[in-house]
Amino acid sequence: MKSPVPDTTPSDCEEGSDCTPLLQHAPRAETAPVCCSARYNLAFLAFFGFFVLYSLRVNLSVALVDMVDSNTTAAENRTSSECAEHSAPIKVLHNQTGKKYQWNAETQGWILGSFFYGYIITQIPGGYIASRSGGKLLLGFGILGTSVFTLLTPLAADFGVGALIALRALEGLGEGVTFPAMHAMWSSWAPPLERSKLLSISYAGAQLGTVVSLPLSGIICFYLNWTYVFYLFGLVGIIWFILWTWLVSDTPDTHRTISPYEKEYILSSLRNQLSSQKSVPWIPMLKSLPLWAIVVAHFSYNWTFYTLLTLLPTYMKEVLRFNIQENGFLSAVPYFGCWVCMILSGQAADNLRAKWNFSTLCVRRVFSLIGMFGPAVFLVAAGFIGCDYSLAVAFLTISTTLGGFCSSGFSISHLDIAPSYAGILLGITNTFATIPGMIGPVIARSLTPENTIREWQTVFCIAAALNVFGAIFFTLFGKGEVQGWAVSDHHGHKN
Repeated sequence: MKSPVPDTTPSDCEEGSDCTPLLQHAPRAETAPVCCSARYNLAFLAFFGFFVLYSLRVNLSVALVDMVDSNTTAAENRTSSECAEHSAPIKVLHNQTGKKYQWNAETQGWILGSFFYGYIITQIPGGYIASRSGGKLLLGFGILGTSVFTLLTPLAADFGVGALIALRALEGLGEGVTFPAMHAMWSSWAPPLERSKLLSISYAGAQLGTVVSLPLSGIICFYLNWTYVFYLFGLVGIIWFILWTWLVSDTPDTHRTISPYEKEYILSSLRNQLSSQKSVPWIPMLKSLPLWAIVVAHFSYNWTFYTLLTLLPTYMKEVLRFNIQENGFLSAVPYFGCWVCMILSGQAADNLRAKWNFSTLCVRRVFSLIGMFGPAVFLVAAGFIGCDYSLAVAFLTISTTLGGFCSSGFSISHLDIAPSYAGILLGITNTFATIPGMIGPVIARSLTPENTIREWQTVFCIAAALNVFGAIFFTLFGKGEVQGWAVSDHHGHKN
């Protein structure tokens, strides 16, 4: 087994500057092979876990259309007449065996929003528990619980809207621990110069889950009935849980099949980045400006993300007037672009740091600026091209695609500034970043009572302005190196 070699980066940097992705003078081990490695196996299993997670999250928004009696909301729907009907409906016999419910638009809004009320509660507790006890079982049971509740959705709907809202809130509780738990696991598994690659692979599953779930849920509703949406996706989640518990370990030390060489590579690369203190430095953590830079960026980015995730199908249908068969696929296209961008940007970010000697802070800033300014520009452009269907779809796709750069920007800065507490930090930032999911779509719908192009221009401009503000704030106050409070005891001494 090869021993770690010293870092050859020059050490004549100014104090506090971000000269390398690691602490100064930290040993850098020779890279362990990627093929069949335990860390990349973890990344791919996490990828499928988040694929399942987002499939379970967004399938209700599609199935709900088929669950509700169309006569209940027909009078409330306002389709804009500014754009012509894009194409004639495809004449295929629709399956009508699923039960229908008399839920008006307000009730549907409560059903869709109830998820976030559970989701926001478990962010910080999830990060804390994962940092103390490990993230493997916490993440596993979070997705398992969500899968089981998804299987029970048809039964809850039969009991009444109250039961369904409670069930969705419970699903949110389960999903709330997943991202902090995964971040906590990566704090022990991700070598600093491979963080962008590993995290972008694992979290890209969320985008692909959206890509697959939106059209597939529509197809299942169309040819079977809406109950099968919940049965099929819930079953896939249970299968994933079995594989996760069998093949994954919390740390390299406890992994059964990891090679000694890879274990030494991971442990030596993290040796000077992790803290051994028992208690969490809450006060220095909450006073940390780099943490609040991530909070602002995360909040701003999610405003746009959640607004489009929940309302893009509505915009396609009521404004651009695509038929339902086109709508499902075209609503998913932007997230396919984002998935591809996340994978490629992760590779590019780590190459810039490892091979071209770019500082971590420089890479995080540049990728965050591209991932937030780019979407802002094309989102505004999409609102001002009128009824040009092809350009609208192209601009919305480019906007969402460029957002994938943020996965190697502010999204993983938690691991840069405090790897030992990355799960807790993500819990804090994701708590704030969940708020846009609760209020963003509500505000957007209140601004678009007639579904006119001008009204949607306002929605897009607000989202773009928030994106630009978040990018500037992170650029000014974000950091790329481990903060002193993250590796020191409460008296300021290194462990």
